[in-house]
Amino acid sequence: MIVPTIEGDGVRLRIYRPDDLPAVVAGYADPLTQRFMPSLPAPFERQHGEFFLREAVPEAFALGGCAYAITDPATDRVLGGVGLERVVAARRQAELGYWVAPHARGHGVATAAVRALTSHAFAAGVARLELLTHWENAASQRVALATGFRREGVRRGAVPHRDGGRDDLLAYGRLADDPPGPGLRLLPDLPGGELTDGVVTLRPLTADDIAFYTELYALPDVVATRVPPVPPDPEEIRRSCARAEAHWLHGDRADLVVVEAASGSPAGNLGLFYQEPATGQAMIGYSMLPAFRGRGHLTRAVQLLALWAFAETGIARLIAGTLPDNIGSQRVLEKAGFQREAFLRSRLPGVDGRRSDDVQFALLAQDLVRNAAGPDR
Repeated sequence: MIVPTIEGDGVRLRIYRPDDLPAVVAGYADPLTQRFMPSLPAPFERQHGEFFLREAVPEAFALGGCAYAITDPATDRVLGGVGLERVVAARRQAELGYWVAPHARGHGVATAAVRALTSHAFAAGVARLELLTHWENAASQRVALATGFRREGVRRGAVPHRDGGRDDLLAYGRLADDPPGPGLRLLPDLPGGELTDGVVTLRPLTADDIAFYTELYALPDVVATRVPPVPPDPEEIRRSCARAEAHWLHGDRADLVVVEAASGSPAGNLGLFYQEPATGQAMIGYSMLPAFRGRGHLTRAVQLLALWAFAETGIARLIAGTLPDNIGSQRVLEKAGFQREAFLRSRLPGVDGRRSDDVQFALLAQDLVRNAAGPDR
């Protein structure tokens, strides 16, 4: 496994040298690196970097793994680091980890380095690699997917947090005989990062939307449409916003904020839940702040999402359910082209242990085409 250099696409992996100390200290002291590598000393100072180069790097190789600097082939400037640890020789498996210096982020450095080391490891006889990442580290999840790793599950409480708690980690794995190339994404990114018709704009939910979500889910009529119909606590709201991109990348749901284009104000939310990829069926749900209701914003938002889903994903059928007395929501769906299909008795959990009926609507691509002239908003 020990080789001096490994060539990648625009990067070179090489053995660390003593003169890499300033780059190592700067990289490990960076706030983002510290956030997602809580085992690092904080603050990370020169003596910690010296220990890393003197003790940790040789130990990684001695235990059957490796630790390489990611460098620019033209200048030899350190761009980050990548390595293998937790090697289980009997199982021919190891865990891959990396970091990227702030100045090198956003240029495909991590993807190129992971591809290079993955290819080298498989050629050396490794049969399985794992890559673990935090829910909130969407950039690392994108690297995993781009390099052919597949999300396999969640390791609950896998690492200690600096505040004394523990964090979950998403587990990605790749086998030596997996097909080459990036993994398939069920829900691609929005073109240009958003969808708009000039009146409303849909953008992905982010960690910056906690205040908006708190306001939205303080409304009793919005809470009444949740399953179950109980208000979320602050931690649930935080997780919903912070983990939204991870869910999107995994392909199980896409959470969006409906923005009024003229004012730029968040007006509501719209979610797509891809619960049946095998049958091509997904469900939508939505809510709107009172100040923006009655303007046709939700109808427009639903149509924008449906157009994207039918054109860019494998979704062939969208469904939505409403409570029987939620006439406003039913009108939104009908104007967007949905057709009522069923009345499902006691389908949903209600308050005080009771259950609620559900009126189900569905939209097919051909329905959207027939409705292309647009509803009377």
